[in-house]
Amino acid sequence: MNTRWMMTASVSLACLAGCAHAQDPASAPAASAAVSAPAASFRDRAPADEVVYFVLPDRFANGDPANDHGGLPADRLVSGYDPAAKGFYHGGDLAGLTSKLDYLQDMGVTAVWFAPIFQNKPVQGPKGDESAGYHGYWVTDFTRPDPHFGTRAEFRAFVDAAHARGMKVYMDIITNHTADVIRYAEGEATGYRYRSRGDYPYSRKGGPGGAAINPGFAGDGDSSEANFARLTDPSYAYTPVVPAAEARVKKPEWLNDPVFYHNRGDSTFSGEDSRFGDFAGLDDLFTEHPRVRQGMIDIYGKWIDDFGIDGFRIDTARHVDPGFWRVFVPAMLERAKANGIPNFAIFGEVYKDVPDSGYIAQYTRRDMLPTVLDFAFQATMREVLGRGKGTVMLAHLYDGDVLYEGGEAAALDLPTFLGNHDMGRFSTMVKQDRPGISQDELFARVRLGHAMLMTLRGAPVIYYGDEQGFVGDGGDQLAREDMFPSMTAVYNDNQLIGTSVTTAEANFDQQHPLYRLVAQMAALRAAHPALRRGRQEVRHYEQTAGVFAVSRFDPETGKEYVLAFNTAADAKLANVVVGYDARAFETLAGACPARVTSPGSAAFELPAFGWAICRVGEAAR
Repeated sequence: MNTRWMMTASVSLACLAGCAHAQDPASAPAASAAVSAPAASFRDRAPADEVVYFVLPDRFANGDPANDHGGLPADRLVSGYDPAAKGFYHGGDLAGLTSKLDYLQDMGVTAVWFAPIFQNKPVQGPKGDESAGYHGYWVTDFTRPDPHFGTRAEFRAFVDAAHARGMKVYMDIITNHTADVIRYAEGEATGYRYRSRGDYPYSRKGGPGGAAINPGFAGDGDSSEANFARLTDPSYAYTPVVPAAEARVKKPEWLNDPVFYHNRGDSTFSGEDSRFGDFAGLDDLFTEHPRVRQGMIDIYGKWIDDFGIDGFRIDTARHVDPGFWRVFVPAMLERAKANGIPNFAIFGEVYKDVPDSGYIAQYTRRDMLPTVLDFAFQATMREVLGRGKGTVMLAHLYDGDVLYEGGEAAALDLPTFLGNHDMGRFSTMVKQDRPGISQDELFARVRLGHAMLMTLRGAPVIYYGDEQGFVGDGGDQLAREDMFPSMTAVYNDNQLIGTSVTTAEANFDQQHPLYRLVAQMAALRAAHPALRRGRQEVRHYEQTAGVFAVSRFDPETGKEYVLAFNTAADAKLANVVVGYDARAFETLAGACPARVTSPGSAAFELPAFGWAICRVGEAAR
């Protein structure tokens, strides 16, 4: 039994009772808030029960400086290690991640999702514009961790240490592409522009007028082994060339054969080339091919077999054909169940920075992905808190929950987030949306965003460093700061929120007000199933910035909870619809009204960027 969890959770819940009226989480001690007390029962938690922490291992903690160069020569263009450059390895590793599990558990994190740790091509890119594979998305060997991060034994140690705390482990995986190894003989003249299936059919070499090749191949719509046995020549669009020095660099071995790639040139991320083009030059796998499908099932099934991991976040999921997911997902779920993992989480990245549930929901219906990252939530939160749009946008967002396969119940499992390693941090977006914003207002808006993230429907994902008030200069490399003392100038000149330190110092402060807010809200989620798996009903919204309110209902007792948030820069009063049995409110966080004003209505008075989390008391029967 996880006695450490039981001790810290009891401290946390006791504080919540004593600090119920405190808006500022600094008034409550940071404490662990794991959902399930015994570590042995962590497998029983549903995805909606988790508080997820997304981290880039290279930027988190350096537990073993001996692996900083990945066993390669020290030259930055060979090893990829240069802690002063934002696009190179900085030294974080699996040992460092393991050493900080107490820090994560004390914040209430119950699942750790980390960027890919597989062996990567250390450095790639044109001369003068090189960067390193510190992020993990340029895989050459899918069978082992990159030496910059550690060994299989160190990965085992991390997984075992997390599981001993009742914490789950989510791996970030890629099925769409590998590292950029394949070249095209015609590339210098064309610039690797995409060549379509109509202009360059599989049946001719180099275009409709070329020599006949692949006789009998019926196209990529038939994924049978018999059909793909007829696809033997991959030079229909370009002539693929593999440099001799990299002829056997990919593992497993089958990945070195160009016939298992689309070889059609670079994607523009629209139309046909979104699925058939190389993602920023990365070698695009022919996922319609049955050998590729089985190969990926074998690769990732073995990680489940060998380490007992708890879930996959799937990179670039929208760039893979739907047929692949209809085969891959059931195979992974079956493999997990065979290993005693009944609630294996699978969520796809369907990048779309607009508040449109319908776009991402289609991937749960046509592609049959169990769930997807909730980019619609992220975009809506930016519109409401960054751009000052009306809270009606949140009502529209939740109206779209019916579109997911499984409807509103399935939407409870959606991983929700405010920012990430690609688009940037939420604090950065709000700062960009509101030029001249003060540090105090930026902090208030970001804090409200986290309160909403942690209590509204979905499984909240905290992007590493957000709990320490990180504010970057943009997306991608500019949003991937170091948690350990950084040597990167473009990070160290950032002005963080909620603290006076910079990224030049270590940032694992458990007294930071955002860290403490997440811990407080995680404890509430742990204590109240309604805030994890409870049905959500929108109760109040406005056409302008102001109050947004929902009710959430305990999945077993039906007990109502009312959550109200004020997105405006001034205090607001709103009459909020509540259940007609409601008479009084118990304050869990913020400032709740003592009682209803009349059956079915309660007056919520909220400060600027304030909130209230309330449990309803019913009328006597």
